[in-house]
Amino acid sequence: MDNKRVILAVALSMAVLLGWQFIFPSQPQTPPAKQEQTVTQSQTAGSDASGPVSDQLPDPASTASIVSAKGTKLTIDTPLYSAVINSQGGLLENFKLKKFKQTIEAGSPDVDMVGTNALNKAPMGLILNGIPTWANGVWGYEGTSLNLSDDQIGSLIFRGDVEGFRIERRLTFHADNYLIDEDVRVINKSNPSGMGRLAFTTATRSLTAEDDRYNPTRISWYGSDKLTEETDREDLRETGMTASGNIDWAAIDSNYFILALVPGSDDITVKGKLQDDIFRVAAEQNVSFDKDIERQLSCSYYFGPMDAKLMEKVPGNLGKAVNFGWFDLIAKPLVIALEWFHQYTHNYGIAIILLTVVIKLLFWPLSQKSYKSMEQMKRLQPMIAKLREKHGDDREALNKEMMQLYKTYNVNPAGGCLPMVLQIPVFFGLYKALMGTVALRHADFIHYLPFTDIVWLADLSAKDPLYITPIVMGATMFLQQKMTPSAGDPTQQKIMMFLPLVFTFMFLNFPAGLVVYWMVNNILSIAQQWMMTRKVNN
Repeated sequence: MDNKRVILAVALSMAVLLGWQFIFPSQPQTPPAKQEQTVTQSQTAGSDASGPVSDQLPDPASTASIVSAKGTKLTIDTPLYSAVINSQGGLLENFKLKKFKQTIEAGSPDVDMVGTNALNKAPMGLILNGIPTWANGVWGYEGTSLNLSDDQIGSLIFRGDVEGFRIERRLTFHADNYLIDEDVRVINKSNPSGMGRLAFTTATRSLTAEDDRYNPTRISWYGSDKLTEETDREDLRETGMTASGNIDWAAIDSNYFILALVPGSDDITVKGKLQDDIFRVAAEQNVSFDKDIERQLSCSYYFGPMDAKLMEKVPGNLGKAVNFGWFDLIAKPLVIALEWFHQYTHNYGIAIILLTVVIKLLFWPLSQKSYKSMEQMKRLQPMIAKLREKHGDDREALNKEMMQLYKTYNVNPAGGCLPMVLQIPVFFGLYKALMGTVALRHADFIHYLPFTDIVWLADLSAKDPLYITPIVMGATMFLQQKMTPSAGDPTQQKIMMFLPLVFTFMFLNFPAGLVVYWMVNNILSIAQQWMMTRKVNN
């Protein structure tokens, strides 16, 4: 085994991993459908626990007309968002994030967490014993439109009589967070029901394009220290999802935004479905409704960015929604480092470059040993060639004498590939961080191509629209290969020189921030190799 062959194997393995990620993005694990169905049936036997997938929901076309005819629009304005709540049942009509735009185009509207047509599916509507309270009740309200600033908190109260039940919904809004707290009081005045079910719901249009494989809109839930996600739209359309038991929260989310329900009780049934291109989720719990006895329930809502700091302030382990999969332990420290650099540079592109320099310094001693090992391997090539001539096809004898040769000259044949092996997890960790950190969404580096008005690196989470950085990256990788001490047979050397072209092709559609990282890393490696070669030659 020689050094060049090991490096080639590592490089090809990385190419396969990158290609696999590019062609087949990873899908989250979901629990078996049959098992979920069995659990749900065992816990809801004898009750018509319908929630958002029930035929008891009103006709989708009727919800908006009911609300517009009976309700009053109340606005909530904070530094983070503006929202409209309808007094007819307390439905959420829109929830616009002031700090996030839909695109990078000038004049782009704010991101609306509800979206067009979602009102028909009753976001923040209460379902009581299968009854859509916003459609069947007579509602009034207490309070006025809210204009909150700094750390202010404000509340609105909605009261309704729905088929013998008296309901009071108190919604509390926070100016410094996307959190909405709800306290519900229900009194059975004349309904014959003894046991019942109350469901908190939310709904939104798709947060991402339907064909977006890297950033799908999904339904997720967390319970028993486990995050579960469902991204298959066909399954959500046809059968939906159901999960019961010890569940902390349920949500509709993407890589960058989330609409979460955090019920006060963890013994709930979560149901979700995709109906008419609107994602719906309900968190339902069983409640006893004895006559004239007041029942108090609670739920927290979070409609906003996947901001770990803000989500940690929400009850119910909502911060666990920020998850980078296999590379979570690597990606999260990288995000922290990027944010630390950004607070001084105010530019995530520069922050990525500084992070690359730090990573390179950490790997510097290993890289030095790597280059030294490659130089030693290069000097051993004439002796290895003679051994091959001597033993011919006797691979066992050849390998035995080669290992003795490495031992005699104190050479580690795998030493040259160690830095590359260690950097692969860092690379994928940064890839996950760039694809899943909302702060990097629409993060600007070099907005316009120098000396032109052509938009260039205006979004580090998206590909380079001009493909300049991946081409430069490929060129630096080619130069690095030319500078690498030559070892191995000519066929291996030709394959190694072909790898920059393969990597360039794969990097064309990768996030620009990731390409900047790899390009700068190559430039630093070239400088290090040049210094090492100069030192050896002198």
